[in-house]
Amino acid sequence: MGKTLLDKVWDLHKVSTLPSGEDQLFIGLHLVHEVTSPQAFAMLKERSLKVMYPDRTVSTVDHIVPTHSHARPLEDDLAEEMLVALEKNTSESGIAFFGWGSGKQGIVHVVGPELGITQPGMTIVCGDSHTATHGAFGAIAFGIGTSQIRDVLATQTLAVSKPKVRRIIFSGKPGKGVYAKDYILALIARLGVNGGIGYAYEYSGEAIEALDMEGRLTLCNMSIEGGARCGYVNPDRTTVDYLRGKIYAPQGAAFDKAAEFWLSMASDKDAAFDDEVVIDVSKLEPMLTWGINPGQAIPVTAVLPRPESLGSDAATAKVAYAHMDFAPGAPILGKKIDVAFIGSCTNGRLSDLREAASIVKGRRKAANVRALVVPGSERVKAAAEAEGLDKIFIEAGFEWRGAGCSMCLAMNPDRLSGRELCASSSNRNFIGRQGSAQGRTLLMSPAMVAAAAIEGKIADVRGYLK
Repeated sequence: MGKTLLDKVWDLHKVSTLPSGEDQLFIGLHLVHEVTSPQAFAMLKERSLKVMYPDRTVSTVDHIVPTHSHARPLEDDLAEEMLVALEKNTSESGIAFFGWGSGKQGIVHVVGPELGITQPGMTIVCGDSHTATHGAFGAIAFGIGTSQIRDVLATQTLAVSKPKVRRIIFSGKPGKGVYAKDYILALIARLGVNGGIGYAYEYSGEAIEALDMEGRLTLCNMSIEGGARCGYVNPDRTTVDYLRGKIYAPQGAAFDKAAEFWLSMASDKDAAFDDEVVIDVSKLEPMLTWGINPGQAIPVTAVLPRPESLGSDAATAKVAYAHMDFAPGAPILGKKIDVAFIGSCTNGRLSDLREAASIVKGRRKAANVRALVVPGSERVKAAAEAEGLDKIFIEAGFEWRGAGCSMCLAMNPDRLSGRELCASSSNRNFIGRQGSAQGRTLLMSPAMVAAAAIEGKIADVRGYLK
């Protein structure tokens, strides 16, 4: 019987089986940012330990950085403290740090892929739940906590239990206005936010093979929202072509040799899976969330579900309706918004900005909407500006910002205020996630956010597409 990609990567990186029953895995790449690492570095110093493999760790700053200004010290004293700690810890440890002005700064899950640091067949960890993003390359990537960050810094290994594998087959061809963001929202709506617990998700099928790498990154990014430990796509020619010429990818003959290895890591045709789910993307419409978790998602033309139809999720639905001030049976189309946010590690890449700009071009945002576009990295920002995308957004009344996590989470100045309702291309719609305990978030694709910003209300982006 053949092996899955998870089996192959796991076997290559397994050091031993521990008395606890967990496996000790060697970690090929450790990504670090400013929020979850200071305590871990402090733990090392308390034990007089050094970073074992600094060349296998890469750091950048993303969560707490303002996107409107790079002035130091930062206005937020705690944010400045975190940034100073990261600069000091990485300098003392010999770890690469991509700070402001380096041309490489940005959201850690955007930076790793675009620089070619993320590669197939790797084990990758980071003190951030959306580390699953890197699985788009055929890596096994997952988020870890602060004590685990300490362990990886000190030993380059981690104690972890091997998950089961569920194959998610996306069949068919999508209609216009349907993107990778819609695929993953449809999956989570179907299986629930806890449906993936104990599993790694292998995304496959003709619809996945047709996705470019940035679409695959979006898909894998939100695996964690569905409860999965990680999600991945088997490496193929699309993967290889994306990595060719990247700064940190192998070059010349070494690249061809690496590509041969990368392709060999794909799941075998006779590999066995613990479960299988099929979704026909040709039947999907643009999706968006209506409640307080990513599983509360519906097609844009649907009406809001009645709690009694949701079985075990009825109680959560009632909490969601109370918070959102929505009514069961009402349409989601036409709901007025106050804020539009395009960005995040889910949808802050160049293709996301291009798609949104194509909707915005020649139009103006609604007067009542505050609209922000935040590139996922300095490289994305530079590339977008070279194409004139920044001018399209600015002329439409959007704010064009610097790279960072921005309004995805409330750890920097970009936040909701009061009861504002935000159309967001980010990954979580939890209560308080965007900075206001009363604020409300609707997750959707960047193109859908752009359409909502123009109309000042939830709109079907298909009406803007030729």
